[in-house]
Amino acid sequence: MKLSFLQKLNTPLIQVVLLGVVCLCCPGMFNALLGLGAGGSMSSNVALTDSANAALYGCFAIVGFFAGTFTNTIGVKYTLTVGSIGYALYSAAMWVYDRKQISGFVIAAGSILGCCAGVFWSAQGSIMMSYPEEKDKGKYVAIFWALFNFGGILGSVIALGLNLENEAGGVSTATYTAFVVVMVVGIFLSLIIASPSKVVRKNGTPVALPKASDWKAELKGVLLVWKEWRIICLIPAFLASNWFYAYQFRINAVYFDPSARALNDTMYWGFQVIGSIMIGYLLDYQGMSRRGRGLLALFLLFLIVMAVWAGGFVFQLTFDNDFDQPIGWKDSRFGGPFVLFLLYGFSDSLYQSYMYWLMGAMSNDASLLARYAGFYKATQSAGAAISFGIDAVDIPLRWECLICWLLVFVSFPLIAVVANNVSETNQEKQVDNDGDNSSSKETEKVYIENSWS
Repeated sequence: MKLSFLQKLNTPLIQVVLLGVVCLCCPGMFNALLGLGAGGSMSSNVALTDSANAALYGCFAIVGFFAGTFTNTIGVKYTLTVGSIGYALYSAAMWVYDRKQISGFVIAAGSILGCCAGVFWSAQGSIMMSYPEEKDKGKYVAIFWALFNFGGILGSVIALGLNLENEAGGVSTATYTAFVVVMVVGIFLSLIIASPSKVVRKNGTPVALPKASDWKAELKGVLLVWKEWRIICLIPAFLASNWFYAYQFRINAVYFDPSARALNDTMYWGFQVIGSIMIGYLLDYQGMSRRGRGLLALFLLFLIVMAVWAGGFVFQLTFDNDFDQPIGWKDSRFGGPFVLFLLYGFSDSLYQSYMYWLMGAMSNDASLLARYAGFYKATQSAGAAISFGIDAVDIPLRWECLICWLLVFVSFPLIAVVANNVSETNQEKQVDNDGDNSSSKETEKVYIENSWS
């Protein structure tokens, strides 16, 4: 079947690319700001940014559990637009704090962003995991993750260029201005994403995200996720997947000067791109069964993550919270910590890309995947809220490092249980050309409802 020009623009690949660009401009730039340590401000302001981030991730966790309901009822397109506004508001709050020192606005903006991000990432997960065919899910995750993290790279390059000779402790006001402008562009870009009913695959099959019949039905669907044994097994992994950000970005704020922080941040997100592409193509390798490549990727992931955290703990033993001689990129001591920091980014992308692939391998139902994504981001954000709260009370950094390492270690056996039960396909019969996939959806619904019966 020959596709029209408009249908070619509305293919899953183009839509995931557009989604990646929106995330580049909004959460990607936010990650760059977060990665600068202390929101890019003086290291003495770590407590304020930790409090704002604790509020952010606390609200994110609460909203995230019900975000699938909002996404499936309002629709992914407008959910993305609403969610992206919160990122620009947070950066604007940091801008205002830089000029007027209004700390309350920063914490309030963090709370609002938490609510916005909760629904934003539910819509993102639904699109990214449900649009591709099963054989392409790893590649689509890799494409999205690469574009998303180019936002972190762009933001870091902006910060590096504007602060190359800055030794004052915090980034310049112009840095915040640039971040806000890019995020506003992302808000408008979200409006050009096609409605799901208009998206078609290469063979002409439409990809539709059905609206919920009512809020009660959607809330019931959210509660059913809690009965899914695979999701329960993945809770430790969900918690671990953002827990370490508070520790890693604290190290960047304490140990490095502004120019070195910006360089570290650039390479941190750059190696996220490399890692996501590598594991995405491994997970879609057609020379092995889906279960086999899932288990192989998990084994390699375990070896890499454990090696990185072992190195990180050894490094952490060389200094503590009272370190007051931040080093620059010209310092002779810069090389080792710099390599460690970029490996933190590399291992993060491997871990999170794998989690998205694993959830995508559990279902093809877009509505169910929106709930999975919401649950994942909610649990992830609960972990981040706790970790930023821990970081705010200034416990010894070596204990923070050890907690991060142990939490991610504990998650692997349970991930392996889920990966070992991955099926070769979730489609029991070929989807008709008219897009009627109600049979496969019904099968998945019955599976969820009877998972623990």
